[in-house]
Amino acid sequence: MRTVKFGSAQGLGYKSEIAHRNVFFFRYATEPYTVFNMLWASSSVTVVAALAGLANGQNTDFQKSPPSYPAPWARGGNGWDDAYNKAKQFVSGLTLLEKVNLTTGVGWLGEACVGNTGSIPRLNFAGLCLQDSPLGVRMADKVSAFPAGQNAAATWSTRMMKTRGQAMGAEMRDKGVDVQLGPVAGPLGRVALGGRNWEGFSVDPVLTGVAMTETIKGIQDSGVVACAKHYIMNEQEHYRDLVHANVDDKTMHELYLWPFADSVRAGVGSIMASYNLVNDSYASQNSYILNYLLKNELDFQGFVMSDWWAQHTGAASALAGLDMTMAGDQGLSSDNTYWGSNLTASVLNGTVPQWRLDDMAVRIMSAFYKVGRDKVRVPTNFNSWSSETFGYQHPMANEGYQQINFHVDVQADHKNIIREIGAKSSVLLKHNNNVLPLNNPKSIAVIGEDAHDNPAGPNAFGDRGGDVGTLAMGWGSGTTNFPYLISPNTALKAQAAKDKSKYVNISNNYDFDAITNAIRGTEVAIVFGNADSGEAYINVDGNQGDRNNMTLWQNADAVIKHVASHHSNVVVVLHTVGAVEVEYMRLHPNITALLWAGLPGQESGNAITDVLYGKVNPQAKTVFTWAKKREDYGVDIIYDSPLPNPQQNFNEGIFIDYRHFDRAGIEPSYEFGYGLSYTTYQYSNLQIQKNNPGPYEPTTGKTNPAPTFGKIDMDPAHAEFPEGFHAVPFYIYPYLEADVPYNNSEAWIPKGAKDSSPQPKVPAGGSGGGNRQLWDALYTVSCTVKNTGKVKGTEIPQIYVNLGGPDDPKVVLRGFTELILGPNESGTFTYQLTRRDLSNWDTKSQNWVVSRYPKTVYCGASSRNLPLKGALY
Repeated sequence: MRTVKFGSAQGLGYKSEIAHRNVFFFRYATEPYTVFNMLWASSSVTVVAALAGLANGQNTDFQKSPPSYPAPWARGGNGWDDAYNKAKQFVSGLTLLEKVNLTTGVGWLGEACVGNTGSIPRLNFAGLCLQDSPLGVRMADKVSAFPAGQNAAATWSTRMMKTRGQAMGAEMRDKGVDVQLGPVAGPLGRVALGGRNWEGFSVDPVLTGVAMTETIKGIQDSGVVACAKHYIMNEQEHYRDLVHANVDDKTMHELYLWPFADSVRAGVGSIMASYNLVNDSYASQNSYILNYLLKNELDFQGFVMSDWWAQHTGAASALAGLDMTMAGDQGLSSDNTYWGSNLTASVLNGTVPQWRLDDMAVRIMSAFYKVGRDKVRVPTNFNSWSSETFGYQHPMANEGYQQINFHVDVQADHKNIIREIGAKSSVLLKHNNNVLPLNNPKSIAVIGEDAHDNPAGPNAFGDRGGDVGTLAMGWGSGTTNFPYLISPNTALKAQAAKDKSKYVNISNNYDFDAITNAIRGTEVAIVFGNADSGEAYINVDGNQGDRNNMTLWQNADAVIKHVASHHSNVVVVLHTVGAVEVEYMRLHPNITALLWAGLPGQESGNAITDVLYGKVNPQAKTVFTWAKKREDYGVDIIYDSPLPNPQQNFNEGIFIDYRHFDRAGIEPSYEFGYGLSYTTYQYSNLQIQKNNPGPYEPTTGKTNPAPTFGKIDMDPAHAEFPEGFHAVPFYIYPYLEADVPYNNSEAWIPKGAKDSSPQPKVPAGGSGGGNRQLWDALYTVSCTVKNTGKVKGTEIPQIYVNLGGPDDPKVVLRGFTELILGPNESGTFTYQLTRRDLSNWDTKSQNWVVSRYPKTVYCGASSRNLPLKGALY
């Protein structure tokens, strides 16, 4: 046998001086947790009663996450039947070691991708390749750099959201990636300065849910498994692996869980558990959010993976619903694992039952077959750790020297959709005197570092961890390499040459004399500014992932104010990761136009030039609220804490962003859903038709018993390293590394965790995303939009509702579409208001309920511009 490298493994029966780590997260030691021990004692009635008790005051400090066992087993259904049957057949033929290999990553830098599972050589099945990012293939060449999620959402176009997903999926597929680590619904954007908000879509759960749905469909239509992340409550980067995100049941369902429910309904193949704790239990081993909410209530049929090194226990996390561990080692290149050999031992000694391991493997392979990986899979042809053609197959160990990069160009014509999204996601926030679009101006001055190239190139900073020149992507693991980056200066200079316009540009944001001279006498001055953020492992100018403030970077605020004090026609363009302070821009009479261009990707300069010169008429709407000052948001980052595990209580409940501004009566600079156009629109003719889909029926009955697939060889001798086997250093294997401990106490194992008998179904569950009747159409609502201007444009009509209760927001978004209208042309927006749209989460019955309060529907152009309203009787 090899030397023991188990680390903490109390959940497997191995003795360890820190064995208490596995028990801590089930919290059985103290009296307040007694109620949770009984949650699954008999039936779903018990669950409902216990959770209702928590809602009625027993959980006011948000500190307790009720255990939920056993982990639900996959069943197929909801479009999964064919994939599930193929997965069952595949898994039935696997050995114990092969099943474990499917679930366990091989370790950091173990193979070519950022995450790789073990292979099954006997079947010529290569381990799965899991690769960042949500906006393109990370750490590879000849790939595209797509616009960020926020930009995709800002188009409010389901077509563009899906097309972007298809294009990203195609690039992943042709690079040999099995699982794309995206899209992102967490962070949702609770805190405006959250470092990774730009990776997701919007602070609104409905808009994010639609964007998740379309992106997932696009990625998976291209034959790659999508991974919805980060599940859940991962709302800041500071203390991200220590913070206790504490949330009540109603807020969880109505806000943060909503887009993940949409993801499950869309058929997403995998979900990534986040770093943080949720109500005192780490997300990757929180049985309530994994077993009860995700796999039971939402009926998720795919697999749950940990974020990289977000796993903290062995058998405990398996029983709590985790299906795959990433990167496989306990820490970065730690040379030990919670699973792998440990999971093999835990199955052999009965700590983890065979049905749970089989379910893990079946879920992984179901996702594989659902997207058709068996038909389109190609070998991985790039390497995340080196751009050289030749290198090591196992970089951490410097072993297996061979060709590692084949430099396959997968970009196709994707620059076109990147440019289109970049333009159509640019929000026109201010527009005075019809200064735009530009039409052969005699002279133009382009000012600001953000308009210009980084002299060292767009990929000068690893994982884009720096801010020099124009900003088209945030930083961190959610990035990719730019194949090129068209700066605004490059594109605008080319346009000026075509128009024979006099052109001058200044990139130095501290040379105010040069700026003054440059703008003197020009017809228009265009000033660019940016603000950056990203992931916590990179610190940029003192910003540890999350932003420190709402000001612009690169001294851009001072530049904008200076230019506006010397020029009467100033157009400001912002490349930012979220809201910044723009009130002075809104009020300044010389700032005639203000545009948010976000993070538009590689075609940045061409995209904004298309908008400024009228090739594209702005249609975008802002996907967050622009506050006058950061304090107006009501919640903020925990930057410093006297506690090693900060308590982040979500006391605001569902009232974030525009919901909070409406309730508090705070006037923003620009409200959620706002955006101007080069034309104007008129809203009229709200029509409401009541439908009769029948009463809502909670799901009842029980599941089938847990199945097992194939017979496991329980002889430990057959799970040891083969004679003469060469073990690659730091590589995670499923082979035993010590004697299997038997007859150990199972007192730590939660009640019901190993129960394979039929389990009660959850009343709010039963189908992908929740009870299928939640999508019954209760009302059909329509409104008419007319283009009253002189140019063709695209308007985004939005449907909001007021649910009528004293604790409900003034309005919440429920639907939207894009209407392309010529001058004087009218179009009709029709939307089906579903039962889900009109329901609140009832903590007593643990179900969705349409309350008796009077409800109102609104149609308009933003959350605060809703000229049409009607009662829902």
